[in-house]
Amino acid sequence: MKFSIQREVLLKRLQFLLGVVEKRHTMPVLANILLEVKGTQLKLTATDLEIELVSTAVLDAGDRAGNIQEGACTIPARKLFDICRSLGENALVTFNLDEKGRPIVLSEKSRFSLVGLPAESFPAFEGELGKTAINLSQKELLSLLKKTYFSMASQDVRYFLNGMLFEVSKDLLRAVATDGHRLAMATQAISAVNLSTPVQVIIPRKAVIELMRLLQDSEDPVKILLGPNRIRVELLDYQFTSKLIDGRYPDYNRVIPAESKNVLLAEVDDIKRALSRAAILANEQYRGVRLKLDNNCLQLSANNPEQEEAQDEVAVSYTGEPIEIGFNVSYLLEVLSSLNKKVKISVLNSNASALIHDQDNSSCVYVVMPIRL
Repeated sequence: MKFSIQREVLLKRLQFLLGVVEKRHTMPVLANILLEVKGTQLKLTATDLEIELVSTAVLDAGDRAGNIQEGACTIPARKLFDICRSLGENALVTFNLDEKGRPIVLSEKSRFSLVGLPAESFPAFEGELGKTAINLSQKELLSLLKKTYFSMASQDVRYFLNGMLFEVSKDLLRAVATDGHRLAMATQAISAVNLSTPVQVIIPRKAVIELMRLLQDSEDPVKILLGPNRIRVELLDYQFTSKLIDGRYPDYNRVIPAESKNVLLAEVDDIKRALSRAAILANEQYRGVRLKLDNNCLQLSANNPEQEEAQDEVAVSYTGEPIEIGFNVSYLLEVLSSLNKKVKISVLNSNASALIHDQDNSSCVYVVMPIRL
């Protein structure tokens, strides 16, 4: 195997691949990246047995460093990334194998001899992919994930909450995330899909986070393939595949309250700033903040075990009965950060969950449960 590639082209791909590489090293080969050269194409693969990321790059057959030779090897991912990062800008990086089959990395006067593992020992990532295909832009998919990912659970015993629900109907893709204390739901119109009944899959938390790193805020196309136990996302230079969580997601519609007569309308930035100020003196463990609504005024207060207290006030538009209710301030701030200019908050009483969304757009809906203060 022999090939040459520009440092920037390789470094960009390694940054994404490194996020997928197994960090616990349950199998030594999982700390490596598989490099395969076929024709003038370089294929790089990383996996942790739950997620696989494949990146491709076209090599210049007329490169000054010599001819391309087909072959495959594995190479330590972190060491290769550190080597590329240490090289100068626009450096040409050449790879080949020595007489013992060990990978050699060359660039100008630098030479690195590494210990890899046989390409045959790199695990194949196999699984059935169904015929359900969704086409949208990177920008649309990234927006869908950003508006919901923060509500996913982390290491919850209810394993199906440690991920995100994708629900696909004929012309709609819906993302739902909840940790049992809050819920985020966003919808995106898609081109018609040949489905007789909606399809639901649960994508693991790590897969969602890595996919968000991979996506860009662009109109470049994305193709999503859904199977019974796999999801594959195909980008221009990347192919991302993940196992799905085997479980039944709770009926999210049951926890979404109906619109109440008690409605607050306000500028998102005004509420965010007031909440951020109150959060400074909130209890570090429970992060509680008290909201009091009455006479077009929102009063906020927070305190902590050191007997410190913060109070603030924001002019809002409020219709309904006087209400005093407590929330986790971090949950509210994360929701508000995903909204645009004006927020609409509806709450039935001091013991009911709040329904939050943009004033002029209900394609993204958030539910936050109250806490006792």
